[in-house]
Amino acid sequence: MKHHPEDIQGYHAHIYFDAETETQARSLIERVAERFAVTVGRVHCRPVGPHPCWSCQLAFGPELFAELMPWLILNRQGLVVFTHPLTGDDLADHTDYVVWLGEAQPLDLSVFH
Repeated sequence: MKHHPEDIQGYHAHIYFDAETETQARSLIERVAERFAVTVGRVHCRPVGPHPCWSCQLAFGPELFAELMPWLILNRQGLVVFTHPLTGDDLADHTDYVVWLGEAQPLDLSVFH
């Protein structure tokens, strides 16, 4: 199925971290929440869903992408951020349409089958 930009209903940016970087991640999440109209999900101190690392989801509308993503690029301080659109095609959203800030991580795609 071919998608178009107008199919994007929103985005999820997942901040990845571990025990050593949890404080750093929580600080980043707090700074994002203060600055942008995002919905902050739970901070998961274990892998959840397709995510191989501890993570926290930031949900935001398409109108924030051009402002939030450059801010994350400049302020992530070495944390990996996995961002994907919400088109209604979960598998494609997590494979074909992704943006990685930092080193790409292997996702557990079995949750989509």
